[in-house]
Amino acid sequence: MHDIASAPPSSEQLAGGLKQRHLTMLGLGGVIGAGLFVGSGAGIAVAGPGIVVSYLIAGALAMCVMRMLGEMSAALPASGSFSVHAERALGRWAGFTVGWLYWFLLVVVLAVEATGAAGIAHGWVPGVPQWTWVLLFMVVFTGANLVAVKNFGEFEFWFAIMKVAAIVAFLVLGVLAILGVLPDTAPVGLANVTGQGGFLPGGWQGVISGVLAVIFAFGGLEVVTIAAAESDDPVRSVARAVRSAMFRILFFYVGSMAVIVTVLPWTAQKAGLSPYVTVLDAIGVPSAGQIMNIVVFVALLSALNANLYGSSRMVFSLAERGEAPRSLLKLGGGGVPRRAVLASVAFGFCSVLLNLRWPDSVFLYMLNAVGAVLLFVWALIAVSQLRLRRVIEARTPERLVLRMWLFPWLTWAALLAMAVVFGLMLADDTARPQLLWSLGATALVLAVAGVREWRARRA
Repeated sequence: MHDIASAPPSSEQLAGGLKQRHLTMLGLGGVIGAGLFVGSGAGIAVAGPGIVVSYLIAGALAMCVMRMLGEMSAALPASGSFSVHAERALGRWAGFTVGWLYWFLLVVVLAVEATGAAGIAHGWVPGVPQWTWVLLFMVVFTGANLVAVKNFGEFEFWFAIMKVAAIVAFLVLGVLAILGVLPDTAPVGLANVTGQGGFLPGGWQGVISGVLAVIFAFGGLEVVTIAAAESDDPVRSVARAVRSAMFRILFFYVGSMAVIVTVLPWTAQKAGLSPYVTVLDAIGVPSAGQIMNIVVFVALLSALNANLYGSSRMVFSLAERGEAPRSLLKLGGGGVPRRAVLASVAFGFCSVLLNLRWPDSVFLYMLNAVGAVLLFVWALIAVSQLRLRRVIEARTPERLVLRMWLFPWLTWAALLAMAVVFGLMLADDTARPQLLWSLGATALVLAVAGVREWRARRA
């Protein structure tokens, strides 16, 4: 059994360089992505104004996971974050499984982000082929991640500021429109919230379907705890970042949805069009579509940068613990794990090529295989926190500078909520294939972990 209360061996080799402002903005902007700006339309279509409740439920679960992560990462900072925590709490098989699943998730989703950003850029400059834009983005962010970790921090800092500024501006304009202060607007009251079938036009089933549609938009909160290990003061940095981010993120998400369904009837949303664009058009903001295209473009590049960073640090941590090739431990100038970066970007670039060449076959299977992996990762985070919290309390309680609320009851409640989401996905015709493919991918990684354990015991 590992001495799970001892400090992890990891992050001391990495040079560091991330400042508190980097982590704070990464915590705020890390989960504000294209899933919110574009994907929220699918949730509104099934839940109507009840999408506000859907986001409250999904956001509450994400906040609990972030708090659990923050507690463990402040007590035991490590570049592998929850993979290291899972190994210390449950054994090598758990660290191996969650680490490789998360790495696979990041490098596959990276392809969606690169292709999406390239599609927007191609629309602006049709003369440049889409594949050229993909190559440019991959080269730029690979170069930034190879030089020094502060480059990743600076990119994410400014990306996050732009995303947060866009949401704040939207909220201000939306509230002014609701009050009838803007030109050519009249106070709308709650007519759009209570009309068109009422607040819950699809009933609670609609709210539940909305949760399934939006919960994965909260993915990305994990990167801040990975990055904390490369900050000047990991313990204080992660605690501050988690505390400052959680309620603000929920405010941005839930506040945006409340504005959207109050300004316009939920039936006014158009399929395939961002609900943010629909609202901005309705209140007379010129070139609303292009403005939102720029915001989505920034969000996609931000996610691409964060996923490349997160995947490289995760595979580096796996290599440190003997769960990945030791050659990936080679550090370049500035203490950057360059081989880990190149390995991640190489697989990510293969994913991009598959997405460009076979988006509806080979790549679709890969995307389905990681569709529900985030929930598996969250579940292992919760189980690890249950185990680690008790051990740290007994041996080194001074390390608990950030504590999970209402422990252990809220952790168990979060686990139960995840089990409910799994059950709902199994019952949903559109979500079931993702769940089954993800279960298959998880079973495969677990099988490899089991074989490794068996060989280690026989050796």
